[in-house]
Amino acid sequence: MKLSIRHDTTYRYDDQVRASIQYLRLTPQESERQHVLSWQLTLPHPVRAQIDPFGNIFHVLTLDEPHDAIVISARGQVEIDERREAEHDKQSALPFLRFTRLTTADDALREFAALQCGSRRDRSGLIGLMEALHEQMPFKKGVTRLDSTAAEAFAGRAGVCQDHTHAFLACARSLGVPARFVSGYLYQGNDQNLASHAWAEAWLGDAWYSFDVTNNLSRPERHLKLAVGLDYLDACPVRGMRRGGGGEQMHAKVDAPPLMLVQTQ
Repeated sequence: MKLSIRHDTTYRYDDQVRASIQYLRLTPQESERQHVLSWQLTLPHPVRAQIDPFGNIFHVLTLDEPHDAIVISARGQVEIDERREAEHDKQSALPFLRFTRLTTADDALREFAALQCGSRRDRSGLIGLMEALHEQMPFKKGVTRLDSTAAEAFAGRAGVCQDHTHAFLACARSLGVPARFVSGYLYQGNDQNLASHAWAEAWLGDAWYSFDVTNNLSRPERHLKLAVGLDYLDACPVRGMRRGGGGEQMHAKVDAPPLMLVQTQ
């Protein structure tokens, strides 16, 4: 399947911002599952690409002059191999056993993971965990914050894709299974609707396998990966800081332009 992506992020401020810095993980990488046919970032000024500690393509946009708006645009085409279920990696998966503030497993999460998986540390066990979390935490907007922890969202029994992913990571790591946060896009159907999304990957044997708690999916047939990390803060597409500006309005729009979606034969 080939996807054409257009992702625009616009920040507008009530007052002039004296200076700002934006950390961008908006560029997908080549992998066993995805082939990048073309990709371009349009920014207020040119920025050199870097590689962050997790292997993501990373840009740092620094604006030292006063401004009252920022527009960040990503465009490109990527081909997804829908038949491939896993991705191999030469780098060690052990760093992804580490808990963070957002993914620390409290007693409730540890007990839930142990109950669902028992002694199983295989794909079927983690699929069962994913399905149980999907049932335990229905998708609901507005009940969590960007800085809500896995334990808080799990206790509230609801959340969005970020919360679902953090809860899965907390459970998997409590079982001794390396797991990482993934940011990217999800193709949602024949209406060519593409959405920003988050899901988890767990290291089983010698490869990473996907677990999308929000959609109860264990096959990444419709997922385009942008970045990975220990949690949302490591992998989110756009994250920044600023001096001044007062109130902020952020608008993000993701499109799959018409006629650019092609089923692989």
